[in-house]
Amino acid sequence: MPAQQETELEAVNEDLVSMQDDVRVDFGWDLKYDLQSAIALQQSCLGVDAVNCATKRLITTLQEAEEIAILGAAVEPEDLLLLSDNCQFVAADGSVGVFDELPPQLAQSAWSRLALVVSDGDGGEAMQRASQQKIPFALHAHGDNQDEWQELLPVLKQNCPTLILTHQCPQSIEGMHNPGGFTDGDRAACIVAACGIPINKIRLIGFRSDKIGRWTGITDPVRKLRKLKWMDAVLDILRGTLF
Repeated sequence: MPAQQETELEAVNEDLVSMQDDVRVDFGWDLKYDLQSAIALQQSCLGVDAVNCATKRLITTLQEAEEIAILGAAVEPEDLLLLSDNCQFVAADGSVGVFDELPPQLAQSAWSRLALVVSDGDGGEAMQRASQQKIPFALHAHGDNQDEWQELLPVLKQNCPTLILTHQCPQSIEGMHNPGGFTDGDRAACIVAACGIPINKIRLIGFRSDKIGRWTGITDPVRKLRKLKWMDAVLDILRGTLF
């Protein structure tokens, strides 16, 4: 049987999930491929201990934090220097690479305060680095990333103490979550919101829709900018819901 989750990470606003249908229409994607990838990821994680009670552990960590900074693909080292030493981090995919550009002592501190990496598997070497440090992960399945998550998953199974599985399908999938969102960055914000974190504890850093952040994986620039407009739409819903 699939590993049982103690707590479902539900979208704080139903529009965050229904918008995923709008995204599929905009890009001409078929829901069946999202579902196929999600089911394959679910089946690949049957019996994985890191999935058991993963959401419970994450919620506890985030609710105990004084402040949570969600890092997007445009984050720069100087952005982090302004944050409190008690700030916890949630990083969107390759944005974790910014930690290694900090002075060594600050980098070590930042890695120790990384509560979650939210990834669809295309973050490159930074993903390997984070998994080797036993950082919790939220691994996402969508229609055209099966090769990416299949490559990353064995490393996560070996190293990751907490593994949350996310998808973007309207139906429920046992052992997986759909908190809403589209890109890694806005999905990270949706996950934090689903953990019950009030907006006054959340800071978005490195979120840009007018340019492609340097921590973005290999991508089509024109299509990526279209995706970032959808990211803005997701974040607007979150702001209106949590305020």
